Amino acid sequence: MEKTYNPDAIEQNWYQTWEQNGEFSPSGEGTPYAIMLPPPNVTGSLHMGHGFNNTIMDTLTRYHRMKGDNTLWQPGTDHAGIATQMVVERQLNAEGKTRHDLGREQFIDRIWDWKQESGDNITRQLRRLGSSLDWSRDRFTMDEDLSEAVKHVFVQLHQEGLIYRGKRLVNWDPVLHTALSDLEVLSEEESGHLWHFRYPLTDGTGHLVVATTRPETMLGDTAVAVHPDDDRYQHLIGKTITLPLVGREIPIIADDYVDR
Repeated sequence: MEKTYNPDAIEQNWYQTWEQNGEFSPSGEGTPYAIMLPPPNVTGSLHMGHGFNNTIMDTLTRYHRMKGDNTLWQPGTDHAGIATQMVVERQLNAEGKTRHDLGREQFIDRIWDWKQESGDNITRQLRRLGSSLDWSRDRFTMDEDLSEAVKHVFVQLHQEGLIYRGKRLVNWDPVLHTALSDLEVLSEEESGHLWHFRYPLTDGTGHLVVATTRPETMLGDTAVAVHPDDDRYQHLIGKTITLPLVGREIPIIADDYVDR
């Protein structure tokens, strides 16, 4: 016996033997027990988080398998469309090209090539972890039948009134021309700038200076608020100003929500 444990000499050989013998497949008998592997993205490699949750799922899977349950741990990978496109576009940029140089069809082919390369790397890593997944059932989120299932569910949910199309504020990517989730946005603090507008009083007796960080919202103003205890504006409460550019008359109101 070796003095030190050498995983390369033992684990890969036994894992291949177990996989070839179908040891990770459901037995077809006993109480059903299944776990769907949260599909890792095909944009890179596994990280420590994958190792942690895979260990938990593998422990549960092996426990139920040894109990005699009809056990399945379903493997799969996620296309992660936006993230995958970003990775491939960076590769093209390194070659001095853009997706427009390739055209739609060749660009899609390039993405599929990357999926094959990166996806194979992820499945190799899962095998090296010893994860007892049933690889005969390995799936990809862009598989044709899975895409059909997704469309079917969306149509059904729409018919049941549970989902609908509406207008919402979104995080817009001006490069990829698509909406992004909050998880895909990196927020940074920046020093703002105050714009000062002179709103002329309607009676022609003067003006009121309003400061804002969003000058484009001026066109939608419906009132100008001042603090009721601010002596500088006591004489203006109840008067009106004429909104610049649009010429609309709006009132000056008192509200203690305003800073003094």
